[in-house]
Amino acid sequence: MEVDGRDFLNTPLVKTVRFGGSVAETLAKHKLDAQIVSWLQEFRSCVTQLTKDHEQLIYTVLKLPWVGRSQAVVEEYMAFLGNLVSAQTVYLCACLKMVVFHFTPNLPRNFDQCHRALQLITRYVPSTSRFLMPILQENFPFIQKSSRTLECYVHNLLRVTVYIPSIRRDILEVIIGKMLKLDVSASRSDIEEAEEKAVQNQRSEEQTEEGLFDMVKDEDVQADQPSRTAVMAHPVAERLDTLMAVLMAYIKDFCHVNGSLHVERTKELYRDLWGVFDKLILPTHGSCHVQYTLFYLCSFRLALAEAFLDHLWKILQSPSQPAILRQAAAGYLGSFLARARFIPVVTVRACLDLLVSWIHRYIDDQDKSGRQACCDISLHGPFYTGCQAVFYTLIFRHRAMLEGNMKKGLEYLQSLNLERVVMCQLNPLKVCLPSVTSMFAAITRKYQVVFCYTIIERNNRHVLPVVRSSAGGDCVTTNTNPLDSFFPFDPYLLKRSGQLIEPFYQVWEELVDTELLPAKTGQQGLREDEDDFLCGEMPQMEGIVGMTPGSYDSNIRSPSSVASGILHHH
Repeated sequence: MEVDGRDFLNTPLVKTVRFGGSVAETLAKHKLDAQIVSWLQEFRSCVTQLTKDHEQLIYTVLKLPWVGRSQAVVEEYMAFLGNLVSAQTVYLCACLKMVVFHFTPNLPRNFDQCHRALQLITRYVPSTSRFLMPILQENFPFIQKSSRTLECYVHNLLRVTVYIPSIRRDILEVIIGKMLKLDVSASRSDIEEAEEKAVQNQRSEEQTEEGLFDMVKDEDVQADQPSRTAVMAHPVAERLDTLMAVLMAYIKDFCHVNGSLHVERTKELYRDLWGVFDKLILPTHGSCHVQYTLFYLCSFRLALAEAFLDHLWKILQSPSQPAILRQAAAGYLGSFLARARFIPVVTVRACLDLLVSWIHRYIDDQDKSGRQACCDISLHGPFYTGCQAVFYTLIFRHRAMLEGNMKKGLEYLQSLNLERVVMCQLNPLKVCLPSVTSMFAAITRKYQVVFCYTIIERNNRHVLPVVRSSAGGDCVTTNTNPLDSFFPFDPYLLKRSGQLIEPFYQVWEELVDTELLPAKTGQQGLREDEDDFLCGEMPQMEGIVGMTPGSYDSNIRSPSSVASGILHHH
């Protein structure tokens, strides 16, 4: 191959570098595509001679702006990449980095070209996936980057899972790990406060708008943007909402083929997400939204919801698991049973039977031990969270259990023998969240199943000696009450992705039962995040109405539409 009459393969490295600069300059001046094509053809013809000594030259060629150029350039570049990686595997990582570099905001057509290049490399070098995973991890944009940058990168990572399924679990782990960081850094109260402020600001803007100078009319530019109400006021929540929408669209597309659920694919994805849940989501204290990926997936098929419940149950009742994880599993169990509308009463009852019989066995063991059982969270944390899961589930689901057949429903509730649970020396009502205790007491009194008030009165005279923690951070220190945390499926606050959750979500319906609450709830001023079902949640669900977003509805299309060819070959 000759350039300026010299065989540059034999020229010293310094000149090669200078040659590199001149190539970049030439290209910067938008020389003809034909010129690039002819260079690439010459490179290909001598690719076997390109050794380690020519790496500077190779890196220059890899920097060629091929993405988005004419078809001829793209095709020639693909051929060059194929030749290079098969002849010189030493350049595999450089080629992969070059492709991944283009995963930032770009045109969908350009993303298509990147994925074609990656598939091509994978065909030539079957071990590509091993080298690709660390590159995908290292190049993940900082979570402070714009929503758009994060959205494009995550979208492209998910597309990779379509044709390299062996790293799907690892990719989901990387994405969910980053999303959890966003999630715990934006607390429920911060998000709600930002939304309230935004609404107030909008109102005051509207009131003063008529009095403003006409000059300020350039604010009308806002009109071209998506309706302001669809954007989260809290910047971190906005980024998280964008990523949740991308991930949920992927889940939907992956599990459905031609509009109908593909059972095998759905099981595969469930197994991957389940692994990530155990490793990252369950141990994270203070996440409000990322866990809804599993909630959403389970809504596709009852068998998935049952598998998830069974999994949580196994963790809760396993003495070999750390107490903190068992407690978290109980929180998930209660919250999922209470909030997932797709779980039928028969499944709720089956879960309550398991939980309640476990609770009774626990009390039996305490009685048998002959020791004076005392109310100690550090010793009996899983027991208390198990009790709270039962109380919380009954608060939300008792109506559904009773409405079919009141007599049978009441017989069932009585068969649980909750009186014994409430009266036992471990005294769960003393430890449970005040809002749960009050509501459970009101409902069980109404149906004359359990009478809690004498115990509540007595407990109020002896305050539990624990430091109450506020939600946030991803660990719980030992001196806090482990029950004093939100339920993982408390109301979903993100607006766009929330539209996919809303149809399956059980909001708290104001009951006549709330009138049964004792006039003075002397319960240490209920925190906002724990009394959503006391105050009613309807206001929080406003704004989750409107258009359900199509898959990847933001100038980037879904894996099924972009890569339908690839997607359905597996």
